[in-house]
Amino acid sequence: MKLGDWVWRNGEWVKWEDATVHVSAHALHYGSSVFEGIRAYQTDKGTAILRLRPHTQRLVNSCKIARIGLELTAEDLDNAILETVRRNAHPACYIRPLTFRSTGPAFGLNARNNKIETIIMTWEWGAYLGEEGLKNGIDAQVSSYRRMVPMPMGKIGGQYVNSSIISMEASDNGFTEGIALDLQGHVSEGAGENIFVVHNNMLYTPGAGSSILLGVTRDSVIQLAADMGLQVRYETIAREMLYVADEVFMTGTAAEITPIRSVDRVKVGEGKPGPITKALQDSFFAVTSGKAEDTHGWLTYV
Repeated sequence: MKLGDWVWRNGEWVKWEDATVHVSAHALHYGSSVFEGIRAYQTDKGTAILRLRPHTQRLVNSCKIARIGLELTAEDLDNAILETVRRNAHPACYIRPLTFRSTGPAFGLNARNNKIETIIMTWEWGAYLGEEGLKNGIDAQVSSYRRMVPMPMGKIGGQYVNSSIISMEASDNGFTEGIALDLQGHVSEGAGENIFVVHNNMLYTPGAGSSILLGVTRDSVIQLAADMGLQVRYETIAREMLYVADEVFMTGTAAEITPIRSVDRVKVGEGKPGPITKALQDSFFAVTSGKAEDTHGWLTYV
Protein backbone atom coordinates (compact mmCIF):
# COMPACT_ATOMS: atom_id res chain seq x y z
CA MET A 1 0.00 0.00 0.00
CA LYS A 2 1.59 3.24 -1.16
CA LEU A 3 0.93 6.17 1.17
CA GLY A 4 0.65 9.73 -0.02
CA ASP A 5 3.67 11.86 0.85
CA TRP A 6 1.60 14.88 1.84
CA VAL A 7 -1.36 15.45 4.16
CA TRP A 8 -3.55 18.54 3.87
CA ARG A 9 -4.08 19.86 7.39
CA ASN A 10 -6.13 22.98 8.09
CA GLY A 11 -5.02 24.52 4.80
CA GLU A 12 -1.34 23.66 5.15
CA TRP A 13 0.82 20.84 3.80
CA VAL A 14 2.36 18.42 6.27
CA LYS A 15 4.53 15.39 5.53
CA TRP A 16 2.72 12.12 6.25
CA GLU A 17 5.02 11.20 9.14
CA ASP A 18 4.56 14.62 10.76
CA ALA A 19 0.73 14.64 10.63
CA THR A 20 0.25 13.81 14.32
CA VAL A 21 -2.06 14.93 17.13
CA HIS A 22 -1.63 15.34 20.86
CA VAL A 23 -2.81 12.57 23.18
CA SER A 24 -5.28 15.03 24.74
CA ALA A 25 -7.24 15.36 21.48
CA HIS A 26 -10.93 15.06 22.27
CA ALA A 27 -11.57 12.73 19.32
CA LEU A 28 -9.06 10.24 20.69
CA HIS A 29 -10.99 10.00 23.96
CA TYR A 30 -14.60 10.27 22.78
CA GLY A 31 -14.70 9.53 19.06
CA SER A 32 -15.76 13.10 18.22
CA SER A 33 -14.81 12.97 14.56
CA VAL A 34 -16.50 12.64 11.21
CA PHE A 35 -14.93 11.26 8.07
CA GLU A 36 -15.45 10.18 4.49
CA GLY A 37 -14.07 7.51 2.20
CA ILE A 38 -13.69 8.56 -1.43
CA ARG A 39 -12.05 6.86 -4.40
CA ALA A 40 -10.15 8.27 -7.33
CA TYR A 41 -9.88 6.03 -10.39
CA GLN A 42 -7.39 5.87 -13.26
CA THR A 43 -9.01 6.57 -16.62
CA ASP A 44 -7.77 7.23 -20.15
CA LYS A 45 -8.44 10.92 -19.50
CA GLY A 46 -6.44 10.93 -16.27
CA THR A 47 -7.25 10.50 -12.61
CA ALA A 48 -10.92 11.04 -11.75
CA ILE A 49 -12.61 11.23 -8.35
CA LEU A 50 -15.93 9.41 -8.11
CA ARG A 51 -18.88 11.44 -6.78
CA LEU A 52 -16.78 14.01 -5.00
CA ARG A 53 -19.52 16.49 -4.02
CA PRO A 54 -21.95 13.96 -2.49
CA HIS A 55 -19.11 12.84 -0.21
CA THR A 56 -17.98 16.30 0.84
CA GLN A 57 -21.57 17.41 1.39
CA ARG A 58 -22.15 14.37 3.59
CA LEU A 59 -19.09 15.32 5.65
CA VAL A 60 -20.56 18.79 6.11
CA ASN A 61 -23.88 17.21 7.11
CA SER A 62 -22.18 14.77 9.49
CA CYS A 63 -20.48 17.70 11.24
CA LYS A 64 -23.88 19.33 11.64
CA ILE A 65 -25.34 16.15 13.14
CA ALA A 66 -22.36 15.75 15.51
CA ARG A 67 -22.37 19.45 16.50
CA ILE A 68 -18.82 19.87 15.18
CA GLY A 69 -18.28 23.45 14.06
CA LEU A 70 -16.82 22.99 10.60
CA GLU A 71 -16.05 26.32 8.94
CA LEU A 72 -15.17 24.80 5.56
CA THR A 73 -17.76 24.45 2.83
CA ALA A 74 -18.23 21.43 0.57
CA GLU A 75 -16.57 23.47 -2.20
CA ASP A 76 -13.57 24.18 0.06
CA LEU A 77 -13.23 20.47 0.71
CA ASP A 78 -13.56 19.65 -3.00
CA ASN A 79 -10.68 21.96 -3.85
CA ALA A 80 -8.47 20.69 -1.03
CA ILE A 81 -9.10 17.05 -2.01
CA LEU A 82 -8.28 17.72 -5.66
CA GLU A 83 -5.04 19.45 -4.70
CA THR A 84 -4.08 16.62 -2.31
CA VAL A 85 -4.50 13.99 -5.01
CA ARG A 86 -2.51 16.16 -7.45
CA ARG A 87 0.31 16.77 -4.99
CA ASN A 88 0.62 13.08 -4.09
CA ALA A 89 0.57 12.16 -7.81
CA HIS A 90 -1.67 9.12 -7.45
CA PRO A 91 -3.01 7.58 -10.66
CA ALA A 92 -5.73 6.05 -8.46
CA CYS A 93 -6.21 6.21 -4.71
CA TYR A 94 -8.42 6.15 -1.64
CA ILE A 95 -9.09 9.54 -0.07
CA ARG A 96 -9.81 10.10 3.62
CA PRO A 97 -11.05 13.53 4.76
CA LEU A 98 -11.41 13.72 8.53
CA THR A 99 -12.72 16.50 10.77
CA PHE A 100 -12.25 16.15 14.52
CA ARG A 101 -12.28 17.90 17.86
CA SER A 102 -8.68 18.41 18.87
CA THR A 103 -7.10 19.87 21.99
CA GLY A 104 -8.68 22.70 23.93
CA PRO A 105 -10.00 23.85 27.25
CA ALA A 106 -12.46 20.98 27.72
CA PHE A 107 -11.68 17.40 28.70
CA GLY A 108 -15.31 16.52 29.34
CA LEU A 109 -18.04 15.52 26.91
CA ASN A 110 -19.17 19.04 26.01
CA ALA A 111 -16.10 20.27 24.13
CA ARG A 112 -17.58 22.58 21.54
CA ASN A 113 -14.92 25.20 22.29
CA ASN A 114 -12.06 22.85 21.50
CA LYS A 115 -10.08 23.37 18.32
CA ILE A 116 -11.60 21.82 15.21
CA GLU A 117 -9.15 20.32 12.74
CA THR A 118 -9.60 18.94 9.24
CA ILE A 119 -7.14 16.72 7.42
CA ILE A 120 -7.09 14.99 4.05
CA MET A 121 -4.84 12.02 3.40
CA THR A 122 -4.56 9.64 0.47
CA TRP A 123 -3.14 6.23 -0.24
CA GLU A 124 -3.24 3.67 -3.02
CA TRP A 125 -5.59 0.87 -1.98
CA GLY A 126 -7.01 -2.09 -3.85
CA ALA A 127 -10.30 -3.89 -3.33
CA TYR A 128 -11.25 -3.63 0.35
CA LEU A 129 -12.71 -7.14 0.54
CA GLY A 130 -10.10 -8.57 -1.83
CA GLU A 131 -9.76 -8.85 -5.59
CA GLU A 132 -10.82 -12.50 -5.39
CA GLY A 133 -13.95 -11.50 -3.47
CA LEU A 134 -14.75 -8.79 -6.00
CA LYS A 135 -14.59 -11.39 -8.77
CA ASN A 136 -16.01 -14.54 -7.19
CA GLY A 137 -17.87 -13.33 -4.10
CA ILE A 138 -17.24 -13.44 -0.37
CA ASP A 139 -18.51 -15.49 2.55
CA ALA A 140 -20.40 -13.41 5.12
CA GLN A 141 -22.01 -14.07 8.47
CA VAL A 142 -24.89 -12.45 10.28
CA SER A 143 -23.27 -10.91 13.33
CA SER A 144 -24.30 -11.63 16.90
CA TYR A 145 -23.95 -7.88 17.48
CA ARG A 146 -26.80 -5.57 16.45
CA ARG A 147 -26.39 -2.32 14.56
CA MET A 148 -26.62 0.16 17.41
CA VAL A 149 -25.68 3.65 16.29
CA PRO A 150 -27.68 6.64 17.53
CA MET A 151 -27.22 8.78 14.39
CA PRO A 152 -26.73 6.46 11.39
CA MET A 153 -27.04 9.24 8.80
CA GLY A 154 -23.78 10.71 10.13
CA LYS A 155 -20.44 9.13 9.31
CA ILE A 156 -19.20 9.69 12.86
CA GLY A 157 -16.00 8.12 14.12
CA GLY A 158 -17.20 6.92 17.52
CA GLN A 159 -20.08 4.99 15.95
CA TYR A 160 -17.65 2.78 14.06
CA VAL A 161 -16.63 0.88 17.19
CA ASN A 162 -19.80 -1.09 16.49
CA SER A 163 -18.61 -1.76 12.95
CA SER A 164 -15.16 -2.83 14.11
CA ILE A 165 -16.60 -5.42 16.49
CA ILE A 166 -18.86 -6.82 13.75
CA SER A 167 -15.95 -7.07 11.30
CA MET A 168 -13.56 -8.64 13.83
CA GLU A 169 -16.13 -11.21 14.91
CA ALA A 170 -16.64 -12.26 11.29
CA SER A 171 -12.90 -12.58 10.76
CA ASP A 172 -12.47 -14.62 13.94
CA ASN A 173 -15.18 -16.99 12.71
CA GLY A 174 -13.59 -17.49 9.30
CA PHE A 175 -15.77 -15.11 7.27
CA THR A 176 -14.73 -12.18 5.10
CA GLU A 177 -17.28 -9.74 6.50
CA GLY A 178 -20.17 -9.43 8.94
CA ILE A 179 -23.76 -8.38 8.36
CA ALA A 180 -25.57 -6.58 11.18
CA LEU A 181 -29.24 -6.74 12.04
CA ASP A 182 -30.97 -3.67 13.41
CA LEU A 183 -32.56 -3.58 16.87
CA GLN A 184 -35.78 -5.05 15.47
CA GLY A 185 -33.92 -8.02 14.00
CA HIS A 186 -34.10 -6.92 10.37
CA VAL A 187 -31.12 -6.74 8.01
CA SER A 188 -29.30 -3.43 8.42
CA GLU A 189 -25.93 -3.33 6.67
CA GLY A 190 -22.45 -4.81 6.65
CA ALA A 191 -19.72 -3.67 9.00
CA GLY A 192 -18.91 -0.90 6.55
CA GLU A 193 -21.11 -1.62 3.54
CA ASN A 194 -24.72 -1.37 2.41
CA ILE A 195 -26.64 -4.51 1.43
CA PHE A 196 -28.68 -5.37 -1.66
CA VAL A 197 -30.75 -8.52 -2.19
CA VAL A 198 -31.98 -9.83 -5.53
CA HIS A 199 -35.13 -11.96 -5.35
CA ASN A 200 -37.35 -12.86 -8.31
CA ASN A 201 -35.65 -10.22 -10.49
CA MET A 202 -36.47 -7.52 -7.94
CA LEU A 203 -33.79 -5.53 -6.14
CA TYR A 204 -34.30 -4.94 -2.41
CA THR A 205 -32.28 -2.79 -0.02
CA PRO A 206 -32.98 -1.69 3.57
CA GLY A 207 -34.42 1.79 3.95
CA ALA A 208 -33.23 4.64 6.13
CA GLY A 209 -35.25 3.30 9.06
CA SER A 210 -33.06 0.19 9.30
CA SER A 211 -30.16 2.06 10.94
CA ILE A 212 -28.12 2.36 7.75
CA LEU A 213 -25.71 4.93 6.42
CA LEU A 214 -27.16 6.36 3.22
CA GLY A 215 -24.19 5.28 1.14
CA VAL A 216 -22.99 7.17 -1.92
CA THR A 217 -22.15 3.92 -3.73
CA ARG A 218 -25.57 2.60 -2.68
CA ASP A 219 -27.09 5.62 -4.39
CA SER A 220 -24.95 4.99 -7.47
CA VAL A 221 -26.16 1.39 -7.69
CA ILE A 222 -29.77 2.52 -7.36
CA GLN A 223 -29.24 4.88 -10.30
CA LEU A 224 -27.50 2.20 -12.39
CA ALA A 225 -30.32 -0.23 -11.62
CA ALA A 226 -32.85 2.35 -12.83
CA ASP A 227 -30.81 2.80 -16.01
CA MET A 228 -31.10 -0.96 -16.54
CA GLY A 229 -34.84 -0.94 -15.94
CA LEU A 230 -34.61 -2.73 -12.60
CA GLN A 231 -37.06 -1.88 -9.87
CA VAL A 232 -35.57 -1.16 -6.45
CA ARG A 233 -37.67 -1.62 -3.34
CA TYR A 234 -36.77 -0.09 0.03
CA GLU A 235 -38.09 -2.49 2.65
CA THR A 236 -37.31 -4.10 5.95
CA ILE A 237 -35.53 -7.32 5.04
CA ALA A 238 -35.89 -10.46 7.12
CA ARG A 239 -32.71 -12.35 7.98
CA GLU A 240 -33.94 -15.48 6.22
CA MET A 241 -34.33 -13.59 2.96
CA LEU A 242 -30.52 -13.62 2.77
CA TYR A 243 -30.64 -17.43 2.61
CA VAL A 244 -33.31 -17.73 -0.09
CA ALA A 245 -32.18 -14.78 -2.21
CA ASP A 246 -31.06 -15.29 -5.80
CA GLU A 247 -28.19 -12.85 -5.26
CA VAL A 248 -26.81 -10.71 -2.44
CA PHE A 249 -24.12 -8.06 -2.73
CA MET A 250 -22.49 -5.29 -0.70
CA THR A 251 -21.73 -1.76 -1.80
CA GLY A 252 -19.39 0.92 -0.49
CA THR A 253 -16.59 3.21 -1.56
CA ALA A 254 -14.00 0.76 -0.28
CA ALA A 255 -15.94 -2.43 -1.13
CA GLU A 256 -17.28 -1.04 -4.45
CA ILE A 257 -19.77 -3.75 -5.56
CA THR A 258 -18.80 -7.04 -3.88
CA PRO A 259 -20.91 -10.18 -4.40
CA ILE A 260 -21.79 -12.41 -1.43
CA ARG A 261 -21.66 -16.11 -2.31
CA SER A 262 -22.74 -17.43 1.09
CA VAL A 263 -24.31 -16.19 4.33
CA ASP A 264 -23.79 -18.21 7.50
CA ARG A 265 -22.37 -20.96 5.28
CA VAL A 266 -25.66 -21.14 3.37
CA LYS A 267 -25.01 -20.82 -0.36
CA VAL A 268 -26.60 -17.78 -1.98
CA GLY A 269 -28.17 -18.71 -5.31
CA GLU A 270 -25.60 -20.66 -7.31
CA GLY A 271 -22.84 -19.76 -4.88
CA LYS A 272 -21.25 -17.31 -7.29
CA PRO A 273 -21.94 -13.77 -8.53
CA GLY A 274 -25.33 -13.66 -10.24
CA PRO A 275 -26.23 -11.93 -13.52
CA ILE A 276 -27.72 -8.80 -11.99
CA THR A 277 -24.75 -8.30 -9.65
CA LYS A 278 -22.35 -8.78 -12.56
CA ALA A 279 -24.29 -6.40 -14.78
CA LEU A 280 -24.21 -3.72 -12.10
CA GLN A 281 -20.49 -4.32 -11.52
CA ASP A 282 -19.77 -4.05 -15.24
CA SER A 283 -21.75 -0.82 -15.52
CA PHE A 284 -20.12 0.67 -12.40
CA PHE A 285 -16.56 -0.12 -13.46
CA ALA A 286 -17.22 1.01 -17.02
CA VAL A 287 -18.03 4.46 -15.65
CA THR A 288 -15.18 4.58 -13.12
CA SER A 289 -12.64 3.50 -15.76
CA GLY A 290 -13.88 6.13 -18.21
CA LYS A 291 -14.83 3.48 -20.78
CA ALA A 292 -18.53 4.33 -20.60
CA GLU A 293 -20.07 7.76 -20.92
CA ASP A 294 -20.44 9.51 -17.58
CA THR A 295 -24.09 10.36 -18.15
CA HIS A 296 -24.73 11.30 -14.51
CA GLY A 297 -21.69 13.56 -14.07
CA TRP A 298 -20.11 11.39 -11.39
CA LEU A 299 -16.44 11.92 -12.28
CA THR A 300 -14.37 14.94 -11.30
CA TYR A 301 -11.07 14.91 -13.16
CA VAL A 302 -7.97 15.84 -11.24
